[in-house]
Amino acid sequence: MKYRPLGTTGIDVSEIGYGAWGIGAKQWIGASDDESSRALEKAIDLGLNFIDTALAYGDGRSERIVGEVVRARPETIYVATKVPPKNMIWPAQPGSPVADAFPGAYIRECAERSLANFGLERIDLLQLHVWTDEWTDQGDWRETVDQLRADGTIGAFGVSLNDHEPANALRLIESGAVDAVQVIYNVFDQSPEEELFPACREHGVGVLARVPLDEGGLTGTIGPETEFPGDDFRASYFRGDRKRELQERVQAIAGDLGIAESELAEIALRFVLSEPTVSTVIPGMRSVRNVERNVAVSDGRGVPAGWRQKLRAHRWERDFYR
Repeated sequence: MKYRPLGTTGIDVSEIGYGAWGIGAKQWIGASDDESSRALEKAIDLGLNFIDTALAYGDGRSERIVGEVVRARPETIYVATKVPPKNMIWPAQPGSPVADAFPGAYIRECAERSLANFGLERIDLLQLHVWTDEWTDQGDWRETVDQLRADGTIGAFGVSLNDHEPANALRLIESGAVDAVQVIYNVFDQSPEEELFPACREHGVGVLARVPLDEGGLTGTIGPETEFPGDDFRASYFRGDRKRELQERVQAIAGDLGIAESELAEIALRFVLSEPTVSTVIPGMRSVRNVERNVAVSDGRGVPAGWRQKLRAHRWERDFYR
């Protein structure tokens, strides 16, 4: 496993992190707590030291599983979680006051709930689960974050950016109030390279790259005949004609690179890791098999020469979350 600095926090994180949304088992159907725990254990065995979860993932279920595993391990494992917006509006809407989403007292309350779920003494990285840059100079969230740091409740602070809105944190980054940002970055959505990543490099802000496999779309396993249970998040994400569109895009990538579609997931992860601004990539991993496959990508090889430029041509502007 290779490690990278998380901005200027002073900690080095595994470049393959653990995205723990799926193990909350509320919007991703099929994960059992036992299987999730085994996957987490295997990831740590293989050198992974960074886990990203959220209070909203299974109403704390994901945090409780993570905490149980981490407490039993002798290694240093860095745990990140997210505060859900109080008004429960995802994504943050322009013009909405920060007091409706993240009043200071509410941030503290959620941080304490997460700590109780984890059974840990500190949250290494606390993030706001949505963000709009209008909030940078509004409300009392910053004072609360500073006090949580002073109390030792949290180590670092960050935000998770709205889907496909990487430029919606530039003011925040320039303000110096944030240690890390979490953003969608993958073969299809390469837009963080334009403004966000240069700002992060200039100000020493760490980057958590989420959705590196496009919710499974870049695994080469989803086509027009694929079906998801009705309660599974992906049934909506890949609704209508989207699976056919996706398959055509995936086939085009595989053909351009001369690879089998089954090899695409590895190449997609290597594409993300070939961007040096990325501190860690956090694919969802609900099985030992997926852990082993994803962690194996952390070998320092990146993408083969010339492939990154070819992959740039496969950028796909769209928003399947809406």
